Amino acid sequence: IDGTLGGAGHAAGLLEATAPDGRLLGLDRDPEAIARAQERLGRFGQRAILVQSSFRDLKAVAGKHHFFPADGVLLDLGVSSYQLASPERGFSFFKDGPLDMRFDPTQDLTAAELVNNLPADELANVLYKLGEEKQSRRIARAIVAERPLQTTGQLAEIIAKAVGGRRHRIHPATRSFQALRIAVNDELGALAEALPQAVDLLRAGGRVAVISFHSLEDRLVKRFFRQEARDCVCPPEQPVCTC
Repeated sequence: IDGTLGGAGHAAGLLEATAPDGRLLGLDRDPEAIARAQERLGRFGQRAILVQSSFRDLKAVAGKHHFFPADGVLLDLGVSSYQLASPERGFSFFKDGPLDMRFDPTQDLTAAELVNNLPADELANVLYKLGEEKQSRRIARAIVAERPLQTTGQLAEIIAKAVGGRRHRIHPATRSFQALRIAVNDELGALAEALPQAVDLLRAGGRVAVISFHSLEDRLVKRFFRQEARDCVCPPEQPVCTC
């Protein structure tokens, strides 16, 4: 099961490696990703089943398509190059576009809603907690002072001015954009829900593989894996181990 199809590179590799009869269930929240994957994986015919869905619904989708038990579950977290390259999706500050950042364009919440409506303290908390942005309060105050904002370019410029421009090797808006994207798509919440489902779906000897891109995801996954690797996770007050 590939819970994050993206450009379908991993999916194609898995299908090639499991030829001639291995099957793959691929999920992605982005309908554009599903369309690209259908084109790229068409040569595998019915061996590839693709579903527009969040991996937080992993177990339900797997059950519906009879992918239980599974030999492996892969989650490649983060934004795909296609999404970053599309200004109209609003993920990148390198090309001006609307403040969107939704993986699933049918959901209501956008980055513009957060940027233009959150009180300064709440906005600062989002930037600090989800982007680990140390200058979150200064940035939040600058954003509130310039509302309403419409585009990624406007937001990136305000952030750069608030923190004193490009003083480091990464763009000064990088952490803030990460935080807003994570908040818009509830990425950490979805990941926390998906991990136990992935383990439950595995057959004996199966594997869960997660590719993470920042410390928040990394810590969440490693904590979960350490817990699941223990021989017993029963609470101390439970008299008999049921693991």
